[in-house]
Amino acid sequence: MPNTELPTLISLNDACQLTSLSRTAINRYRAEGRFPQPVPVGFKRIAFVRAEVVAWIEARIAERSGASRDRGAK
Repeated sequence: MPNTELPTLISLNDACQLTSLSRTAINRYRAEGRFPQPVPVGFKRIAFVRAEVVAWIEARIAERSGASRDRGAK
């Protein structure tokens, strides 16, 4: 049985699929410090910690919920 507590690394392509963002957008967000930083896994190869990408997605959803509440309060 695999240990589900171990961090899972995903490729840039997998991060694109999870977030619905392009590679260009993810790389721009990374450069701006607005996306989880990658883990170097080999020569010119990176991966992302899946839990960090999922947390980033959840934070975007939470921001959306907060923004709709703020608009209603005005």
